[in-house]
Amino acid sequence: MEIFGKNVFNQDVMREKLPKAVYKNLKKTIDEGLPLDPSIADVVATVMRDWAIERGATHFTHWFQPMTGVTAEKHDSFITPTDNGILMEFSGKELIKGEPDASSFPSGGLRSTFEARGYTAWDCTSPAFLREEADVITLCIPTAFCSYTGEALDKKTPLLRSMEALSTQATRILKLFGNTTATRVTSTVGPEQEYFLIDKSYFLDRLDLLMAGRTLFGAMPPKGQEMEDHYFGSIKERVISYMKEVNTELWKLGVTAKTQHNEVAPGQFELAPIFETTNIATDHNQMIMDVLKRIAIRHDMVCLLHEKPFAGVNGSGKHNNWSMSSNDGQNLLEPGHTPHDNIQFLTFLMAVIKAVDEHAGLLRASCANAGNDHRLGANEAPPAIISIFLGDQLADIVDQIEKGGAKSSTKSGDMQIGVTTLPALPKDTTDRNRTSPFAFTGNKFEFRMVGSSFSIAGPNVVINTIIADALKQFADKLEKSKDFSGDLQKILQETARKHKRIVFNGNNYSDAWVKEAEKRGLKNIPNTPEALKELVTKEAVELFVTHKVFTEKEVHSRYDIMVEQYNKTLNIEARTMIDMAKHKIMPAAASFAAEVAQSLSAVAAVSDKLDVSAQRELLENISNSLSSMNKNVKALEQTLDATLKISDVAEQAAAFRKNVFARMLALRADGDALEKIVSADQWPLPTYAEMLFNL
Repeated sequence: MEIFGKNVFNQDVMREKLPKAVYKNLKKTIDEGLPLDPSIADVVATVMRDWAIERGATHFTHWFQPMTGVTAEKHDSFITPTDNGILMEFSGKELIKGEPDASSFPSGGLRSTFEARGYTAWDCTSPAFLREEADVITLCIPTAFCSYTGEALDKKTPLLRSMEALSTQATRILKLFGNTTATRVTSTVGPEQEYFLIDKSYFLDRLDLLMAGRTLFGAMPPKGQEMEDHYFGSIKERVISYMKEVNTELWKLGVTAKTQHNEVAPGQFELAPIFETTNIATDHNQMIMDVLKRIAIRHDMVCLLHEKPFAGVNGSGKHNNWSMSSNDGQNLLEPGHTPHDNIQFLTFLMAVIKAVDEHAGLLRASCANAGNDHRLGANEAPPAIISIFLGDQLADIVDQIEKGGAKSSTKSGDMQIGVTTLPALPKDTTDRNRTSPFAFTGNKFEFRMVGSSFSIAGPNVVINTIIADALKQFADKLEKSKDFSGDLQKILQETARKHKRIVFNGNNYSDAWVKEAEKRGLKNIPNTPEALKELVTKEAVELFVTHKVFTEKEVHSRYDIMVEQYNKTLNIEARTMIDMAKHKIMPAAASFAAEVAQSLSAVAAVSDKLDVSAQRELLENISNSLSSMNKNVKALEQTLDATLKISDVAEQAAAFRKNVFARMLALRADGDALEKIVSADQWPLPTYAEMLFNL
């Protein structure tokens, strides 16, 4: 395909345009993780500039990922004034280092407001790209972002550190198995992206969607998703036209957008790319979210990435398909045809089991925010209890390991469908379990808890680090061993015995599993304020510091930022609800009540023998709901004011969850009740039926 990667300064472009020695030097840095040679920066910058200008670019930007969860950029032109006019210049120094203002980005106490200096540093492992918006083309250079004192202020830097940690420990294990060719191990990810589309006109008439990204009021329509007719259904013409343009833009950016389909809820869809190294996959997922939103506007629609934009129907997640690959071509989570004999695979598998069990709280924290609290535990998402699905074959092998050693693997054979014209299908060794938070799916693990609006950097920092730690513990023992095979079997047996409690192949939605998980001693962390505490336990801090992923200050800064973001989100939502109740819903309900009262008086004036019970009942229902809403608005205002006076952010978060959120639910119930009473022509908000079904 000619357009694929046309806007990317990728290795093909570099091989063609860079001097051979410079290209080899840069490629070695990218492939082997070696330090960048500053002497080649000017040459790369000149070639990159000429390539971008040839394509119509006039500006460049260091494209980075601060702790806001979205990307940031400051545009500079290539123009440099001279005595004779201007030159189009771009130096190696400008390529390698930028200096955006750091004072207004979240820092969690790492920087004071008056300390403004921050630096962006070129990440040469993620290719530069051109972004086209209207008639403007900008050269975007993926970068890390750090403070004047060197602490990471972004999501990319810890991700790169965690990838280094995983590579270090995984290569130690490979060397123990006699591998002399693998010098680097890279984590890979294929993140599936779910999203909603609604007509732009509806979006602009909903203050809650504008301010909070989700509907804070909204009664369920007569039909939701219960007929199961939207999932994988025929894609509407307006949507498929949108998807075509999304794919075109993503392919230009080198994003391997592969799959698209209707999701479960009406108005909900999914896009999935092919897996890539985790760093590039993270950058590409940020591009995907940006493109989904930008292209939707061109089609007079709005793309909603909130985890639960509509109550009562499925929310949106981002399934994180994670694996490990060595630079000599091995997928380290590929079991092969006889996994019981694949001792290297079993070692990495048991490391994953150990890591997930020991650090389940950290995995839960990595997916915690106000939006995901509405989704986790519902029918479209795994519950808040972390467990691993292995399938029957691998679960049986783990049982065998616990008892002394794996000696066999169950086989599956072919599946006979019963129609002579249809082929016999090779049957997988296990079914899939869509209720599991961390499910093995053939040669990778699918972490299903990640929310649709998340940067996948945070969850993958945790996955990389905890598995690196488990591998380190294995390697520390085995490198001292005089009986490698025997001691490895003991380690795997001990791991199976201690950590198989995390393996569960059943229905994670069932009440029975909640009780069973409690018996097993597994954590059930229901909400964000509780989950985020897992980030700053003594064990978590020690883990991140040991593997040089975060300093202790950086860990605590992330906690402070995430708690503060939770508090701000609930505050915005509560204030938006109050505004909508006072200025939209209550006036509309009062006006309708007056109309009903006027009608009641008019009918009574004609004859006192006419039956006006229906009018009276309608007026009574409106008045009661209106009165209840008025009381709950006042209660929410008082509760919110009291909560905002709490100075400790953790205590404030707990109060938001326990008190403010409860008041919001009560206020919503009043609004949804009034929506069912007030006449459609007077209801001031687009309804669920309109937003979900009118595309």
